[in-house]
Amino acid sequence: MTGQGNGQSVQKDGSAGVSRIALLGPPGAGKGTQASRLADRLGVPHISTGDLLRQVSEAGTPLGLQARPYMDAGELVPDQLVDELIRERVRRPDADSGFVLDGVPRTLQQAEMLDAAFSTLGRPLQRVVLLEVPPAQIVERTARRRALAHRPDDRADIVANRLRVYHAESTPLTEHYRSRGLLAPINGMGTADEVASRIEEAFP
Repeated sequence: MTGQGNGQSVQKDGSAGVSRIALLGPPGAGKGTQASRLADRLGVPHISTGDLLRQVSEAGTPLGLQARPYMDAGELVPDQLVDELIRERVRRPDADSGFVLDGVPRTLQQAEMLDAAFSTLGRPLQRVVLLEVPPAQIVERTARRRALAHRPDDRADIVANRLRVYHAESTPLTEHYRSRGLLAPINGMGTADEVASRIEEAFP
């Protein structure tokens, strides 16, 4: 995967160029699949806030105990908690050469907090990929995922609430990155390979 994005190239080994990326999109848009593929291609860690939150929740850490009620209700975990979680993860040595964020930031305030944190660490985001999938397709995808993986956060009522929250927060967030020249909207429909090819084209 090579190309130009904000004047920087993307290399298959992740040795140079764009290697600090966030994938945004509604729940069930395929962020996890695409973030994992992109991270593997670049040779950087895939950082999923959903996975991190589930880990700390199951482990019963102080952060997990604070986050659990929001997760169970399908509501956004408060920005401060997510900021703490991501700061800690990005500080680890394996993220020195870059990272692919999956599903964060979700709000404008969260974006501004992470912008400040990444700037302090000398690791600002270089590209934000937005996967766009119609709501009806999201409901169908999450129903299939629940049947296969038995994830409690994929119940129909929780998915509906997560979609309402997402759409309420997404416009100011995407405009924040669009105004900075970082946003790359991607059609998230089709096979995983088709979507991955479109993401590659986001680095022309």
